[in-house]
Amino acid sequence: MRYSIRRRISEYFILLLICSFGVWWIMNSLFLGSFYSSMKSKSLSVIYNYIDDLNSSSLQSESVYLKINKLCEDSNVDLIIMTPSLDISYASMNDPKDMQNILLNFIFNNDDSDNTIQKMTDKRNASEYYIMWGYLQNGDFYVMRTAVQSIIDNVAISNRFMIYVGLIIISIGSLVISVISNKITEPIRELTKISDRMIHLDFNAKYMGKSEDEIGVLGERMNNLSSTLESTISELKTANNELKQDIRKKEEIDEMRQDFISNVSHELKTPISLIQGYAEGLRECINDDEESREFYCDVIMDEAAKMNKMVKSLLTLTQLEFGGDIITLERVDLFSLVKNILSSTSILAGDKEVDIRFNIKENTFVWADEYKLDEVVTNYISNAFHHVSGDNIIEVSMEERSDDEEKTLIRVKVFNSGIPIPADDLDKIWIKFYKVDKARTREYGGSGIGLSIVKAIMDAHHQDCGVINYDNGVCFWFEMEKAGTTEK
Repeated sequence: MRYSIRRRISEYFILLLICSFGVWWIMNSLFLGSFYSSMKSKSLSVIYNYIDDLNSSSLQSESVYLKINKLCEDSNVDLIIMTPSLDISYASMNDPKDMQNILLNFIFNNDDSDNTIQKMTDKRNASEYYIMWGYLQNGDFYVMRTAVQSIIDNVAISNRFMIYVGLIIISIGSLVISVISNKITEPIRELTKISDRMIHLDFNAKYMGKSEDEIGVLGERMNNLSSTLESTISELKTANNELKQDIRKKEEIDEMRQDFISNVSHELKTPISLIQGYAEGLRECINDDEESREFYCDVIMDEAAKMNKMVKSLLTLTQLEFGGDIITLERVDLFSLVKNILSSTSILAGDKEVDIRFNIKENTFVWADEYKLDEVVTNYISNAFHHVSGDNIIEVSMEERSDDEEKTLIRVKVFNSGIPIPADDLDKIWIKFYKVDKARTREYGGSGIGLSIVKAIMDAHHQDCGVINYDNGVCFWFEMEKAGTTEK
């Protein structure tokens, strides 16, 4: 990353390290010499103060002698002390002749600058020295000197050594800074990855750092933000899905309303036209004979009865679909209910020469709304009479089975011989006003609502119903929960 914090931290600290070393080197180059000279001058003063407090006899002491030698060696100072008779009482070098000549020169030239530090040049080797000479309290003469060149050499060596050390420090420091900056920015990079995943709505990534600093607090806030966003987006998606379902449901209701109006209009159009036509014929006395008028009245009454039946069926279906009709469960004698319905159709069965077979055991009870169950069985048997053909057989039977909740269910089956329902129409026969054979349905006055009512009643009971095609006919079925001999 071009503008990464890690890179910028490394660059800033390495630059700071280089600048600090540069300032250190400049200060060393400019002021180390002066500081060194000051320290040398101080060393000369320290040695002078020590020897000035000594008397002539003290120089003969070995401990004093060693102490002076130690001071001179540590400070790189040459020292000689001469008595008033110009005899050398102490010399820190093996050959004190040069130093003796310098001291004698000072003495005999009556130089007034005694006990001060002076810078002098040795004309023989062009070397510069810091020199201090004068008189001690005991009357002895002394002279000390230290080479200026040693100070220059020491400063140069110090600067060179500092460059080497500085380069090593900068190299090692750069590596350490790089590692530290990487360690510091690692949680930031982790937070960046987490934020990238959050952009793509992936909220499973969590910051796992345990630090309690600002980055740790930020990571915890990111985790809280992730959880909050996940919860909020989940709620929004749920609300969105519910809104889509509501919209789809509204569209379905609007479509159903349009279909309903269209179907009702279509179903009522024919009987209304017939009623209107025959009523106008009666008013205009097209046929004056009694038999014709009775025929006209019979048609009007028949069509009015069909319209009345369809309206009642629509009201029943509407109440079932919108929960306006309450289902009251009670123990219903299935055997008696089906037998009574079949008995009421015996005349019709005789006229159509239909062989009715009844195979339901006595004392078979189910939990159901008796009025609604009667309507289901009536619709199935009525539908069977309208479509029976071939062998002219209608069979009502039952079988027991257990569901997933280990409840015993009674499946009632109504079979009629005849032509099977086309496979494409099997799932559509439960739709309001849907008719497989419209001409035949119109012939017996069907409206296409009966099976829709059956489906609505079964849904209200939370039970299943269906249809099965056979080679020689069709079998409609429904299920109810079996009831015992005592009330539930």
